[in-house]
Parts: sequence; structure tokens; C-alpha cells
Amino acid sequence: MTSTTTHNDLQVGISNRQILNIALPITLAMFVPQINFFTNNYFISGLGERELGTAGITGVFYLIFALIGTGLNNGLQGLIARRAGQQNTDAIGQVFGQAARISLLYAAAGVIIIFALAPVFLGAVLKSPEVTKEAVGFLKIRVLGLPFLYMFQLGNAFLVGSNNSRYMKVAFIIQALINIVLDYGLIYGHFGLPAIGFNGAAIASVIAEITAFAIVYSLIRHKQLHTRFSLFSHFAFNKELSSLYFKQSFPLVMQYLLSIVAWLQFYILIENTGERPLAISNVMRNVFSVLGIFVWPFASTCNAMVSNIIGQDKKDKVQLLIRRIMSLSMLFTFTFSLPILAFPGFFMGIFNNDPLFIQEAIPVTRLVASGTLLMSAGTVWLNAVTGTGNTKVNLAIEIIAITIYSTYIWLVIHVWHWSLSWAWASEILYWLIIFTLSFFYIRSGKWKKKVI
Repeated sequence: MTSTTTHNDLQVGISNRQILNIALPITLAMFVPQINFFTNNYFISGLGERELGTAGITGVFYLIFALIGTGLNNGLQGLIARRAGQQNTDAIGQVFGQAARISLLYAAAGVIIIFALAPVFLGAVLKSPEVTKEAVGFLKIRVLGLPFLYMFQLGNAFLVGSNNSRYMKVAFIIQALINIVLDYGLIYGHFGLPAIGFNGAAIASVIAEITAFAIVYSLIRHKQLHTRFSLFSHFAFNKELSSLYFKQSFPLVMQYLLSIVAWLQFYILIENTGERPLAISNVMRNVFSVLGIFVWPFASTCNAMVSNIIGQDKKDKVQLLIRRIMSLSMLFTFTFSLPILAFPGFFMGIFNNDPLFIQEAIPVTRLVASGTLLMSAGTVWLNAVTGTGNTKVNLAIEIIAITIYSTYIWLVIHVWHWSLSWAWASEILYWLIIFTLSFFYIRSGKWKKKVI
């Protein structure tokens, strides 16, 4: 039954202030775990260059499963934001219940796949037996946090979609602090903890994910949001709503899966060229993570706000909203990237103070930092497509972009053996395609006929 109570705070406007009110709490929430991710790689780098390179492989491999959760998250977020725009509170709890059931099934499948297939796959594609052994051991621990990660992501999707993103930062801050402390303690044996080494980072991450899951749902209960939206009352199977959620989220899952598989292909090709290019590339992933602190929050905001505005039947304001979000995204990203562009050697020296390592990494660092500006625009327009509910179009855009990207990196790295800078230029090519296709789809107006 649809709620008849009016909650004006569920409907958003399109002002810069409204955009920042949603995006900045998400930014803060993401900033803290990126510090955590950054320090995690810093601690691992102290073990050696091989371990730093292995962290790149395991990080990208685990991202396959983590980004499946992001696809599930974005599908739920779009549906919740649409119902929020319609001020239909009961429907928010109903779709959340179905999303939780489906997401836990995905998580169970992920755990099984890691234990059964990761040793076979990594053993076949990696050149170094030592890297393979370390990577498999790490992943078998790391994947145990997957169910908690997925439920944590769904909780955040609920908070963003229902215009409550301001509550997200608490769980992220505590999660990051726990992860940093346990990383340092378990990798090197401080604070009375055993010195586990490389796998200590995996254990720390799992504990932090369990903690974050517990905090976000405790916070939802404390703020009585579960009562207002009937959040925990609709876990029984509902064929219609499960089908709707699956149809919205599955193309996004496939989109992220294709994207990260292509990135894994990139790292495997780099690993075959030597340990140093792999170690430099892992640090480049840190550059993306740091600069993504502003990119991804504005993209998530675009998804939620576009869906909410359409739910209010204000389709004529969608493109203006997207342009405003894109402008803010690019402004914040440019400002944040300036220190890395100006002092790339200092940034790289945090991970490895070898002068030759730094010299080889500087041109790649500048290229990646510059490329994030294009990413900051492309992600906004791509998430605008998500917000319209046309997630099959998201998948089509991703397929085209990934096909071109994968062909490029295969030629540059495997066939032509060009420099690492040319290999990382693939990110500029990828985001240019994403931006162009998303932009022209939104401009076409075909999305206006979509009803979810």
C-alpha cells in the first residue's frame, strides 16, 4: 500500500546547493576509506616490491566481486530515488527487501567462485609462482567479507536514494580507522597482534567490513528510518519486485564486471612485462582511488537526483541538472589533482623511494591525473543514464567502450611493446568513449519513455 503521508525532504531540487548537500557527505564517506586503501598499500609496500605488485593483482581481482555489489547498489539506489521522488515510502522498503535477498545470493556465489576458480585462473595467467601463491591465499581470506560488503553497500544505496546521505560518514570513518590500525598491527605484528604479513591486510579488511555493516544498520535503526520506510518488513519473496530489481541491476552488474575484467586483463599483461611496471601500475590504481574521491560521489549523486527528478515528472530539468553536477565534479577533481600534477615525485616516493622507480613513474602519474578530468565528466553522464532507468543502455555503452579499450591495450602492451605511459593512455580513450556515448544518448531524449 502506498503511503499517503507527505515527506517533502524526499524530493530534491536541481540547485548547486542541493547537489552539494547530497554529494559532499558521500565524498567524506569515500575519502576516509580511500585513506585506508592508501595506507594499506603503504604498509604492504614495506614488505617489498613483489608484495606491492601482488597487491595490485589481488586488488583488481577482488574488485570484480566488489563492483558486482556496486552494480547491485546502483540499481537499488535508482529505484529508491524514483520512489522517493514519487513520495512512496512503503515501496522503498519493499524493493530493499528483494534487493537484500538477491545480493546475498550473489555474495554466496562470489565466495564459491573464489575458492574454486581463483587458484586455477591465476595459476594459468600469472607468470610468477610466488605471486600466484600469495594472491590466492590473500583472496581466500578477503572474500569472506563479501556478504557484509554487499549489505553495507545496499544500506548506503538506501541512504543516498532516500536523501539521507548525511548519515553515511559515521560507518565509513569507523571502518577506516579499524582497518588502518589492524593493517599496521597484523602486517608487522604491533599492538600485541601476530605478524601475519601480506595476509594480515586481508584479515583487517574483512573485520572492517563486518564492522561497517553493523554500524550502518545500527544507525538506520537509531534514526528510525527502518520504521518510516518499512525497511525490514518485506523480505518474503515478491516475484514482481524481484524481477524489477533484477532487470535494473543485472545490466549494471554486467557493466561493472566487464569493466573490471578488462582492467584485470590490463594488469595481467603488465605483470608479464616485469615486477616494476606492475608495481608502478598498482600505485597508479592508488592515484585513481585518491582522485576518485570526488568523481564517484558526484556520479552517485547524479544517478539518485536524475531518478528523483524524473519521479517528480520534471524530465525537462534533467539535462540542466546533469550539466551542473558535471561542472562541480570537474571543478573538485581538477582542484584535488593539482598537487599530484605539480609534485608527482613526492607522491610516488611515498610508496617507493628508489630514484629509478620514481623517474619511470612520473610521466605515468601525470597522464593518469590528467585523465581523471575526463573521467569526472564521463562518470556523471553514464550515471545519468543509470538514473533514467535504462540500464540496458549502460551495458551497451560499456560493451562498446570495453571492446575498444581491450583491443588497444592488447596491441600496445602485447603486440607493439610500447611504454607504460602509452598503456595507461587507455584510460583516456575509455572515458572519452563513455562520455561521448552517454552524452548523445541523454541528448536524444529516448529515455523519456522509460517507466520503472
